[in-house]
Amino acid sequence: MIKDLLAQNEGKTLEFKENCRSIQGIVRTAVAFANTAGGTIVIGVRDGTKEIVGVQDPLAEEERLANIFADTIIPTLIPDIQVVSWRERQLLVIRVPHLVGPYAVRSEGPEKGVYIRLGSTNRQAGPEIVAAIRRLAANVFFDEQPCTEVNSEDIDFRAASELFSRVNRPFTPSSRRSLGLLADHAGREFPSRGAVLLFGKTRRSVFPDAVIRCARFQGQTTASFLDQKEIDEYLPYAVDSAVAFIERHTLQAAEIGRVRRKDIHEYPPLAVREAVINALVHADYSIGGMQIRIAVFDDRIEITNPGMLPFGITLEAALSGVSRLRNRVIGRVFRELGLIEQWGSGIGRMIAACSDAGIAPPRFEEIGNSFRVTLYSQRTGPSLEKGPLWQAELMEHLREHGEIGTAQAARLWNVSDRTARSRLQKLVKRGLLSEIGTGPKDPKRVYVPRGGILSNEGTT
Repeated sequence: MIKDLLAQNEGKTLEFKENCRSIQGIVRTAVAFANTAGGTIVIGVRDGTKEIVGVQDPLAEEERLANIFADTIIPTLIPDIQVVSWRERQLLVIRVPHLVGPYAVRSEGPEKGVYIRLGSTNRQAGPEIVAAIRRLAANVFFDEQPCTEVNSEDIDFRAASELFSRVNRPFTPSSRRSLGLLADHAGREFPSRGAVLLFGKTRRSVFPDAVIRCARFQGQTTASFLDQKEIDEYLPYAVDSAVAFIERHTLQAAEIGRVRRKDIHEYPPLAVREAVINALVHADYSIGGMQIRIAVFDDRIEITNPGMLPFGITLEAALSGVSRLRNRVIGRVFRELGLIEQWGSGIGRMIAACSDAGIAPPRFEEIGNSFRVTLYSQRTGPSLEKGPLWQAELMEHLREHGEIGTAQAARLWNVSDRTARSRLQKLVKRGLLSEIGTGPKDPKRVYVPRGGILSNEGTT
């Protein structure tokens, strides 16, 4: 268990602490984990170097932490605290589950004391995030709520009806309600926020940032624009417009067969379309000042939407097919229109499409309070598969044994310990391996593959 944790870097669900002196930081981390997606705090490991220093009197510290969590967090949060031995050192491993909150630091109050996890940092949750956590607790979705700033005449139901007729789906007054396009408020019927986002004639007055900003950059950086466009259309139409912008600025070729011509795209059309739809359906439209952004470079496409993964979902879970809709109304309408095939299948379809096309797998990442999908036009990214023969030999050893020490590596490669150590350190610096030990002079330190390097080329 400890080796698995040490092979990872600090992030959304993991934090290392050298000791328990920064008790306020530990409490805030526990609160952030509980509010976001759960997580693990390992005490007795130096942050940065991952040097294992251990905890003095771990049983006393375990009891002290349990009391502190009970006294300083509201509502009551009871993490699982374990004393774990590793190489004659004692560590404290605190596992915090994701729970429906919001949880807060008692001394800071139920509004200012709410924290969430963004990357490897704890951030104070603003009013929008606190409201989102409360909606989750009440099983209420942002786009299902009534939008009292508009009325039914502000919704283009004619455009909606035309879209539904194209797929032979009924669009009646009763289906408007079942889809969540209409909602009750104080005895009156109003369009839902989802209806405004999907088909609102004056949607920009309510959601000024609900647009797609597209750009084609020269080269591989954002230094120079070649073209840009702002897409401000009803969301179902915006899908085609965004895909058209990407296709206009990416390469296409033709393969002439004996019978017919076959178009070959630089990026698989299915992956591009799924990435655009994913951004529209899962964007957090409650966040002001952020738009969906599509950036086309010479070597990649980046599609970024506001909002990290929904609370309770980790990136690993999302990659395995676990899904939770952020916008239920938008999701229902997209599914009825045939834009979504099956909940939670989008990421898998993107990966499969790239694999079938023979290009690098897409990269999925949370960047601050946003989510990004990157599609690559060629094979990129670090991998133990690529490199000299000794690297391939190391890969085979790690697949079989999971770890390697300096002396083992020297025997494997038939080189000196110094040369073996230099090669291993090179791979650590490149982010391919993690070093586990009590310090740089620990003769028993071992090297393990950093998560995913062996099994998912280019996605580390």
